Amino acid sequence: MISTNDFKTGLTIEYEGNIFSIIEFQHVKPGKGAAFVRTRLRNLRTGAVIDKTFNAGINVNQAQIDKSQMQYLYANGDTHVFMNNETFEQIEIHQSMIENELLYLTEGMTINIIVYESEILGLELPDKVVLEVVETPGGARGNTASNATKEALTNTGLRLLVPLFIETGEKIIVSTSTGKYDTRAK
Repeated sequence: MISTNDFKTGLTIEYEGNIFSIIEFQHVKPGKGAAFVRTRLRNLRTGAVIDKTFNAGINVNQAQIDKSQMQYLYANGDTHVFMNNETFEQIEIHQSMIENELLYLTEGMTINIIVYESEILGLELPDKVVLEVVETPGGARGNTASNATKEALTNTGLRLLVPLFIETGEKIIVSTSTGKYDTRAK
């Protein structure tokens, strides 16, 4: 059990049968009445974000979340196979659970699998990944406008805007949190 006074960003709690991660919180002490804690929570099973207000000082269950480092091996129909780097145990995760993360996954990539008790909740991707541009139109000659961009398609199926100088076959670094181009890969 953990008190609402001890809430921190990133802490995971059990509440109403679900597992939530605290995105942000604020302790409020009004001039009149009891103090309370205003929170924004992300449901780790569905990804939904909710706002919830707790009375200050009440206790909630803290959820013990484990992260195991695994390597992405391959897709097998609608499932994707991951291997534990230490025990070589393989697990399969259905495509519907990791649809957004698949846009950043390449074979051989090492990621963290988030597990609660024996239930797989999802993947934790690195902040930035290297992807290859497989399709992009050529840049317009003479276009020197600053911040000019064009659309590109990566080897994972992600569509994003890149600078005009990026060509088909180049490797780029992409932010997994925003889905935007960061820099060229060396």
